[in-house]
Amino acid sequence: MRILAVESSGLVASVAVVEEDAALAEYTVNYKKTHSQTLLPMLDEVVKMIELDLDTIDAIAVSGGPGSFTGLRIGSATAKGLGLALGKPLIHIPTLDGLAYNLYGCKDIVCPIMDARRSQVYTGLYTFEDGSLRVLEKQAAIPVAELVEHLNGWGRPVVFLGDGVPVYREDLEEELTVPHTYAPAHMNRQRAAAVGALGVRYFKLGKTETAVEHEPDYLRVSQAERERAEREKAKAAGDKE
Repeated sequence: MRILAVESSGLVASVAVVEEDAALAEYTVNYKKTHSQTLLPMLDEVVKMIELDLDTIDAIAVSGGPGSFTGLRIGSATAKGLGLALGKPLIHIPTLDGLAYNLYGCKDIVCPIMDARRSQVYTGLYTFEDGSLRVLEKQAAIPVAELVEHLNGWGRPVVFLGDGVPVYREDLEEELTVPHTYAPAHMNRQRAAAVGALGVRYFKLGKTETAVEHEPDYLRVSQAERERAEREKAKAAGDKE
């Protein structure tokens, strides 16, 4: 089995080719360039380096959200385009599930956090049991204070990772009452290899979709949509006056 994986839900852009027992290639960049500039050139480079015939892949795993609205749209469009062109199914990997999979085998609570702005994070709670990822709390957009309350309630050691860590670490340190640590640099951001490895498992379970069916999971409306709703609400209030 061979899975092509795409990850563009945050600042990281990452492409990988993963088989059941090995990651054949991974190209990951964590730098301030738009994914529209990087993703396809990275994919092209990976294909050249391992002399990959794209017709030999079984499916395309894509980080499906939450995350950056622009990044998710670019990743989704890339995966959908490849799926349609190659006639291959897509595997929708929830972004936080893919992040948690970086810490495969961890017995503590794995808590990936992505900065969702407005004092909120995209997060979920996970652990590993019998070699499988177990979801303790599904991914959601919640206030940091609420996350801390949940973690204290579990009463178990926690490992944090994700781009929300440097943003909210001070808040976590002040309020957490449970033991907690932070994943090291090589494991603390999104990686397409993790998306692909989880994709292998999902593929075996039949968790696939067509390119036409795939849609990103944003979890909440975009800032532009919020601002438009606020303008419309203000206008309606003004008309009533």
